[in-house]
Amino acid sequence: MEYQLKAEVAPPAGTTELDALHRHGVVSLLDEQLDLLAGIEGPDGVEIEPLDHEVSAHPGGASIKWLVEAPALAFAEEAARSVLTELLERTELLADWTVGTCEVTVSDEDLETALEDDPAEAEELEDDEVELIELSEDELDERRDLLAAASELVTALGTDAFGTEDGVSPEQARLVQGALAEAVVVVIDELFDDVKALDEDDTTADQHEELLVVDELPKAFADQYSAWFAKRFLIATVIVGERLTEDEWRPPTNSAEALALHVLKGRARTELAASGLLDEDTLKLAFAAFDEQAFDDLEHEDLYADDAEGSVVDWLPSIAKA
Repeated sequence: MEYQLKAEVAPPAGTTELDALHRHGVVSLLDEQLDLLAGIEGPDGVEIEPLDHEVSAHPGGASIKWLVEAPALAFAEEAARSVLTELLERTELLADWTVGTCEVTVSDEDLETALEDDPAEAEELEDDEVELIELSEDELDERRDLLAAASELVTALGTDAFGTEDGVSPEQARLVQGALAEAVVVVIDELFDDVKALDEDDTTADQHEELLVVDELPKAFADQYSAWFAKRFLIATVIVGERLTEDEWRPPTNSAEALALHVLKGRARTELAASGLLDEDTLKLAFAAFDEQAFDDLEHEDLYADDAEGSVVDWLPSIAKA
């Protein structure tokens, strides 16, 4: 039976938060080591077959999604924890890291049952799933301080744009501002990787299993996301990030900018939900206010419909189409 596992690995206590460069390095190291695994010997010599994996990093460490085939849940969890511990020990730059949570989240049988009951609901739950990061009180306080400091970079939108007139406290609004500022740095960094991946083989997004940012754009247009487009979407993201630091806010002027802001918003929301810094009700209030003030309209959301049509060239300003 196939099992989807989730594992958290973390550096020693007291380590400063990982910046974008360190997170990229950690992902590369873990991904390379996991790619080398042909099989895993579980308890009592039972063979566990790794099928697929996905690694992502955050300021407090890294998260691993791992699809394995095993005869039973217990075998999958125990074998995965054991091999991850060994993998860290033999990777010099990660030798002092430790495995935190490592547990099965869903089996193929569970997924099949969910899809049979309600395919649309199952897809929605999967899309909205947020991996919770367990942080100590000291780590949470440090995270709040960092986001509060980063919030000062967002000068174009005041705290009212993050819901302070709708029940969100100023402190909570500044956390959202800070998460948005941090998202700009991370997304721009990851877009460079996406551009490189698409440019190397002259491919489009539908020919890749995973891209860091482009995968968050409307899937109906995946066969149009080339390196040419990714470079221009990167420029749109930089423009939106720059506007956040200006004296007055200028809403997106085209679909590419609106989608860039949509991705940044989503990243900020995920960060705040995953770390537990803000609850879901507060996040809803904050981002409802943000949508109202940051966008002229929400027409870009229509592009996420399965039957959406058109050309991504039309998303760009005329200067970028040349």
